[in-house]
Amino acid sequence: MPAADRLRCVVLGALCLTLFVLLGCERQPAPTDGGGTTRPAAATGSAANEAAGGGKPVLIGHFASMTGSEATFGQSTDAGIRLAVKEANAAGGIMGRKIELKTYDDQGKPQEAGTAVTRLITSDKVVAVLGEVASSLSLAGGRVCQQYGVPMITPSSTNPAVTRTGDMVFRVCYTDPFQGEVCARFAREQLKAQTAATLYDQQQAYSKGLNDYFKKSFTELGGTITTEQAYSGGDQDYSAQLTTLRATQPDVLFLPGYYTDVANIALQVRKLGITVPLLGGDGWDSDKLAKIGGTAIEGAYYANHYAPDEQRPEVQEFIKRFQGEFKGEVPDGMAATGYDAALILFDALRRTPSLEGKALAKAIGETKDFHGVTGTISIDPDRNAKKPCLIVQVKNGQTTFVASYMPK
Repeated sequence: MPAADRLRCVVLGALCLTLFVLLGCERQPAPTDGGGTTRPAAATGSAANEAAGGGKPVLIGHFASMTGSEATFGQSTDAGIRLAVKEANAAGGIMGRKIELKTYDDQGKPQEAGTAVTRLITSDKVVAVLGEVASSLSLAGGRVCQQYGVPMITPSSTNPAVTRTGDMVFRVCYTDPFQGEVCARFAREQLKAQTAATLYDQQQAYSKGLNDYFKKSFTELGGTITTEQAYSGGDQDYSAQLTTLRATQPDVLFLPGYYTDVANIALQVRKLGITVPLLGGDGWDSDKLAKIGGTAIEGAYYANHYAPDEQRPEVQEFIKRFQGEFKGEVPDGMAATGYDAALILFDALRRTPSLEGKALAKAIGETKDFHGVTGTISIDPDRNAKKPCLIVQVKNGQTTFVASYMPK
């Protein structure tokens, strides 16, 4: 073979070898997390979070009743979450990545709650969801989160069924069995009530459940329920139920409803000459309660997640920062639980080896002795929070601390 031809063969062979190597490298598959998602081969732990995001914001979702009859619930919770996001970003975010919050209004309707959460997960691609306050709405949203494998933390839905939805759903508030027990203990031990009557919203999972748990605990403590009366949320006239109730002469009236109804009920209670103490749950918590109820609600008691006059440093520092952000407004319990829910999520995001749903859920579930505004919080194996429950009283239109109870 002539020398020129031999040279051409050598060159062509070298080119073919080089092309083969390059193609082989391009076809080498990237490692995956087991679910088909590619990940950097050498990145682990928090480094994986930063590398996988490429500096993009960590997107979290919030669904809330920003409008509707219980709008203060959603607005307060959103304010608490937004304060937490702002503070976390000022401190460097999550492993150098900013946190971005996307909030959708569910208008206080279960169907809208499900739609909002579906949009957050499928369109916005959030890594986790915060919400709701009302248990019926958290049940709707929780089912969607469970379906898609995205962790959800409810700040203040207390019905036990919420976290029974599945292993993706958590709460940072106490549950109704404990809240009902605390209200019953307070009625028996502090108010010295021998008898109690109840008036509850038959359409709300929260109200029905809390009524049942109060009744159970009150009778176990030796008390007697004189009557149980029901209404439907939004009713305006309670005279029939209250007239029946008045005839039984209870020592205390338990009202496990939402502030909008409770304030109107209180007005009619006092108008009918019923003077016994009024007692309720955390659904009372809103600045609208005293504005609507006026003197009729003065002196009433209810269970809550925090009290602004509690002197723990976590409480007073939170109030100071909240007022600085929101023009001197005093945060209510929903703002406090929203803030705590966000901080617990951020803490888990910093500890998780991956933003994948199961890994993040595991990190949330490992939360122990977290010092929040609403108390020291630990998540138990059922994804519920072990934490204190407070009793507060309305005095001069303001919420004041009375007592604190821990689970037995």
